[in-house]
Amino acid sequence: MKRAIFFAGAAGLALTSSLALAGGPEDLLPPMFRDPPPQEAAPTPTPAPTATQPVRPAQPVPPREPSGGGEVVQPIPQAAPAPSFGPIALPEDFPSLEELEEMEDDEVNDLLGLRPKFDIPAAARRAVARVGVIDAREGGFPSGSLRNQPGALVSAALQATDGPIVSRWGHILLRRALASRLDAPRGLDPVAFAALRARSLNKMGEGAVARSFVQDIDGSEYDPALAAAAFDAYLATGDVLGMCPVARLQSDLADTPEWELLQAVCSAYLGEARSADRRLQRAYGTGVADEIDVRLAQRYAGAAGEGSRAVAIEWDEVETLTPWRYSLARAVGENLPEELRTSLGPAYDISDVLIPATPLLQRVQVADTAAARGVLSSAAMVDLYSQLWASDRYDAADKGLPAQLREAYVASSPEQRLEAMRGLWGEQRDYGRLVLTAYAAARLPVSEDMQDDAAPLIASMLSAGLDRNALRWGSVVPPGSEAWALLALAQPDRNGNVDRGAVDSFLDDDDSEGMRKSAYLLAGLAGLDRIDNADFEGFSDRLGVNFLRQSAWSRKIERAGRLGNGALVALLAGLGMQGSNWQQMTPRHVYHIVRALNAAGLTAEARMIAAEAVARG
Repeated sequence: MKRAIFFAGAAGLALTSSLALAGGPEDLLPPMFRDPPPQEAAPTPTPAPTATQPVRPAQPVPPREPSGGGEVVQPIPQAAPAPSFGPIALPEDFPSLEELEEMEDDEVNDLLGLRPKFDIPAAARRAVARVGVIDAREGGFPSGSLRNQPGALVSAALQATDGPIVSRWGHILLRRALASRLDAPRGLDPVAFAALRARSLNKMGEGAVARSFVQDIDGSEYDPALAAAAFDAYLATGDVLGMCPVARLQSDLADTPEWELLQAVCSAYLGEARSADRRLQRAYGTGVADEIDVRLAQRYAGAAGEGSRAVAIEWDEVETLTPWRYSLARAVGENLPEELRTSLGPAYDISDVLIPATPLLQRVQVADTAAARGVLSSAAMVDLYSQLWASDRYDAADKGLPAQLREAYVASSPEQRLEAMRGLWGEQRDYGRLVLTAYAAARLPVSEDMQDDAAPLIASMLSAGLDRNALRWGSVVPPGSEAWALLALAQPDRNGNVDRGAVDSFLDDDDSEGMRKSAYLLAGLAGLDRIDNADFEGFSDRLGVNFLRQSAWSRKIERAGRLGNGALVALLAGLGMQGSNWQQMTPRHVYHIVRALNAAGLTAEARMIAAEAVARG
């Protein structure tokens, strides 16, 4: 908006300048200076008095009345009388002089509105343009991908992306799009665009990425929506103090109990212990915040160095956990009641993984959720398990999972390594554990003796994008099997369509609920253009699925794919994959997503999403 006003003003300035120059130079002098009045003849100088003549004081000359025909000289202005002010009415709750003297500078600045607007020099300020974490040269989308798109469309897609993504690879793709350095779409304010992206990252569970994202924006540019998204990101990662620069610079961005407590905590870490303590006491005494929230803030503020008073945390009257309570409890090392912790959803499991202060054993226990979602990579999972294995704080009973993972890598025979992987997967083949064993599976030699486990081994490798390693198993898997289906979708390059008989065999052997795996296979093959049109139509009728049915969403994502706009396809694909499990995903959505991604040049992501659908269907 500011830029629009600037350019409009510049255009107006250029127009007025051209009009002035069209008639030649303009004389800016007032008329009286262009045509001065005729001057009177200079008086004859009076000779200097001699010594015998007494010197007489000059007589005052009475002022001469202006004549009707001459110019009037502007009289010297007289001093204006001093203004008279009446009594100034102060707010009823305005502090007394004694209270003002006891206040810290920070409190006085807040009271009188004396905070500076900027906290960094002008030369170091950053424009709110191309905000993001990764550049196109680092794997992000081109900065102009959304520049010419309607702001209403992009805004609607981001506002609707308010939860987890069912697909791990869909999550990774959407995270890449949201974190790219992008120009704002047409008609959408850059700060509002940044706030929407940070909010979506938080809703996906990507608190760490959202935190890095909001740090790319100067605190003076924040608005309430961006401040709320940033605060959520800092709480999700246990970095409460990370919000302090913005909270101190713009203390009026929010009006919540947590925001008031944050102000006090920030004061404590700036050495204003008395101010922080008074604020916290006032928040509790006036009922602004609940006791548990104030006590946690007091414990956190006390760690600043000057707070020696012990603070007892009582959970007896607490019925729910909020992000503020959860984050501060983890940060100060306070044990959470089991009955409160077990009632929380997967979002808090992901926060446990992201908060470094969470006990290591608990981070490992909930890491499967983060891996299945796409928040953690396979390498990050292995690192986390390795930390637990090497830790001296835990005994052997707590290291059962790391011990199994170690066997999956270093057992003396391939059969023993496979057996260790089976133990990690469990009977239900937990997808987070498949992510964990991806590199161990890639180390196994191809063997017909392991043919029965080829499908989970291939799915494990594909969860980390190890398609080249997975394709080694193509020589031993039978056509029409689940392992064959995964490889048919994961192949980077394929000459010709898949065999109709193999697809028919897969449908015959499919025992999944509602033949969902078959429907996902058909959606992926058609989206990648790897099946004959007649066969696609025939199998669609057999499954009773209308893949070609259109909607407003499908038309938009297909058009974005035809235009090669990968970033817009990624946003719309994330919108179409909203949900907490694959039961909420339809094969028709998979078909349109894979087709649009393939058309936009994102074939690798299309292949991985299609294979994941079959593996998790």
